[in-house]
Amino acid sequence: MSPEHLAAAVRERLPDVYVARGEVVAVVERDDLVDALTWLRDREGVALDLLLSITVTDWPHAEPRFWVAYDLRSTRPVRRLRLKVALPGDDPWVPSVTGVHPTADWHEREQFDFFGVRFDGHPALTRILLPDDWEGYPLRKDEPLGGVSTWFEGARLPPVDERGMA
Repeated sequence: MSPEHLAAAVRERLPDVYVARGEVVAVVERDDLVDALTWLRDREGVALDLLLSITVTDWPHAEPRFWVAYDLRSTRPVRRLRLKVALPGDDPWVPSVTGVHPTADWHEREQFDFFGVRFDGHPALTRILLPDDWEGYPLRKDEPLGGVSTWFEGARLPPVDERGMA
């Protein structure tokens, strides 16, 4: 099935679908996310039954600020689709999709850990890679670059975000 044919099949349920560079992308509202993923998984002829990844992008000077992308694939025959959800900067949450795709468990925890996007209804939404007492969300674009001051032979090398351009 070509990307155009898949887009036409998906458009039956999700009207905001387009093909860009040979990839099918659909956009849904966060309240429709779980129903859309369930339909994409169960619909005969679409059958996008494998969640490959969940990613977040941060656009701090735009609204919506965050975009959550769900990369889906069918196991037979091979088809791919990216489902996207826009989130406002002051309320970054989506419903958890672990009930539809159990593989979402760690993906959702990673995005929570690094971007602070909440996945409501997640069975154990806790940090997965950073220490529990970590403050902030390091992959947000408004976080400082950080680094550690380094002293050597009487000189100080400041952290990356404190260095001036020469």
